[in-house]
Amino acid sequence: MQAQELLEQLQARFADTLQAAVVAQGEVTIEVAPADLPATCTALRDEKNFHFEQLIDVCGVDYLAWGETEWATEETTGTGFSRGVDARTAGRLPGLEEELSTETPQQDRRFAAVYHLLSIKNNQRLRIRVFAVDDQLPVIPSVLDIWSSANWFEREAFDLFGILFEGHPDLRRLLTDYGFIGHPFRKDFPLSGNVEVRYDPGQKRVIYQPVSIEPRVLVPKVIRTQAGEETTSDESDRRGQI
Repeated sequence: MQAQELLEQLQARFADTLQAAVVAQGEVTIEVAPADLPATCTALRDEKNFHFEQLIDVCGVDYLAWGETEWATEETTGTGFSRGVDARTAGRLPGLEEELSTETPQQDRRFAAVYHLLSIKNNQRLRIRVFAVDDQLPVIPSVLDIWSSANWFEREAFDLFGILFEGHPDLRRLLTDYGFIGHPFRKDFPLSGNVEVRYDPGQKRVIYQPVSIEPRVLVPKVIRTQAGEETTSDESDRRGQI
């Protein structure tokens, strides 16, 4: 089944509940409201036209700064390297704030869960995106009763993003330490001023120490392949030159 054919079937079957449906990167992505998620997932699993019997992954997403970028170009520039430096850090060159456009798109809703489904029978993949209604208390229904593989996926999204999956029987942290406060994959999570826990083999005990994460700035790299020709590293990768 081709992606476009699947898209049309989904639009016909869930015409009243689909909030969005597109084909991107050769795969279909649909968006539904949290209240419609359980019924939609059940139909996608059970109905023979879809038969998505496997849940591959559940990803949390924080759209807090979605659409904001200091580097957005497909061409090289002689003055753009410092645009990759955060204006709030000491590494920012003065005077460049005025060059940045203030008209950046904003995402009205902040937290979402993205479900990746696989139909082995039909050799088809599907993504479902669900936005939480409340940014302060993001709640999305659990799909654990539909796909048992959702258990740890939902726990991971809860741990790292703070998304609550209503109906999950054991929604505990999965990756962070006991007593950890906050959710480290949120885009407003502080990178300093916290402590981390680790076992010290020399002292043979658990110790608390300041978080060792250091903020870093990533800037594009320019590869000069020939005289007068410049290309970004991403473009060079596509050309197979590096």
